[in-house]
Amino acid sequence: MENNTRKIKLLTLCVVRQDSKILLGMKKRGFGAGRWNGFGGKLSAGETIEDAAKRETMEEAGIKLAEWDKVGIIDFEFRGNPEILQVHIFKVNKFLGDPVESEEMKPQWFDISEIPFSQMWPDDIYWMPLFLAGKKFKGKFLFGDGDAVIQKELTEVQEI
Repeated sequence: MENNTRKIKLLTLCVVRQDSKILLGMKKRGFGAGRWNGFGGKLSAGETIEDAAKRETMEEAGIKLAEWDKVGIIDFEFRGNPEILQVHIFKVNKFLGDPVESEEMKPQWFDISEIPFSQMWPDDIYWMPLFLAGKKFKGKFLFGDGDAVIQKELTEVQEI
């Protein structure tokens, strides 16, 4: 990958798992619009990663996290962009409330056998199997033109 002296921007991503289903949201605007994804985003000033995960999930899907585990950290680089997006990934096991559409996201349950990978970020197909298997992982992805994955590193780890 490229030089790691670049600025790192911290982000969160929460994927709700219940038995054989996961909850994803169709991104309606902004970065990643038109793709299914978990819920999350940027940290606000003075906010912890966990607080941002809780706030973003409430804002985007109308649910309150009740039980969750950090399962992954992935650094995303986009060729030509000096910023590294470091995404902290959480598996949500329990939540309060019912998922509801927001201005930014439209939540929908998917059976694990029918995850819409062709309408998601192209890296998801690599790390989602680890997520679904209950593994913890760290990785790096470099995207090129058209958000194609041109380099990837993904490692299962014991601790995050």
